[in-house]
Amino acid sequence: MKLEISELASKARYIRELTIFSMGKLGVGHIGGAMSIVDILTLLNYHYMNTCPEKYDSLERDRLVVSKGHAGPALYSILADLGFFSVEDLDTLNQGGTFLPSHCDMNLTPGIDMSTGSLGQGFSCAVGIAIGQKMLEVPYHTYAIIGDGESNEGQIWEAAMAAAQYRLNNLIAFTDYNKMEIDGYLNDVMDIADITSKWLSFGWFVQRVNGHDFDSMNHAVDRAKKELTRPSMIILDTIKGKGFSPAEGMLSSHNMKFDIETAQKAVSDLYEGVAR
Repeated sequence: MKLEISELASKARYIRELTIFSMGKLGVGHIGGAMSIVDILTLLNYHYMNTCPEKYDSLERDRLVVSKGHAGPALYSILADLGFFSVEDLDTLNQGGTFLPSHCDMNLTPGIDMSTGSLGQGFSCAVGIAIGQKMLEVPYHTYAIIGDGESNEGQIWEAAMAAAQYRLNNLIAFTDYNKMEIDGYLNDVMDIADITSKWLSFGWFVQRVNGHDFDSMNHAVDRAKKELTRPSMIILDTIKGKGFSPAEGMLSSHNMKFDIETAQKAVSDLYEGVAR
């Protein structure tokens, strides 16, 4: 389901709608970190990646690791839309017997490439997958999304060193730089200072763009795919809770309780002034 760049904003709005309702029906969820990466997930899954239910078991496709695994519900909405399971299944999010847990689980959820949630570990797995692609000489990419709070973990930087050492130009990673984490503002909890210089110093090709602007992100991914010798990090300046009006840009959106009425109001706000 390849979409043009001009079509992605509408698709992202729909993915936000599905995600908001799935959490609203449950009554709680990691809405902040899910909303902040909807746009990059939409760009990757609908414009770049060659994955679909029919090709899921094939080596000849791209891989995606959402290392900040608590944002899994946003990816579930996309997978449902792509046909990996039904949209109605989203109503079972994180309930007993579901195959849609709050964090990504490759053993439960069709379409998930790596189980994640233990911060830092997913990124190491993404490096391993990219190494495997190199060994098998398949011309596909591994995409990975990490959180800025997750970047407090030493394992992130061990993986960064390994990726540069093995010259993994087939690895394109993104930092969801919304400047907030579970315990507070990033700079107050563990200041990572000049994030661009950090990744450059680890031997990566680095770009920094607006994580809610499809043209900017598309240009950055295009440039990253042309890099021949280094892994790529694209730092996305994002807003936590983007598109969820009750808590957009607020610390409280990390993992918050909200009911279906709040979800309905948020979705109404999402489409305000937009023809449906």
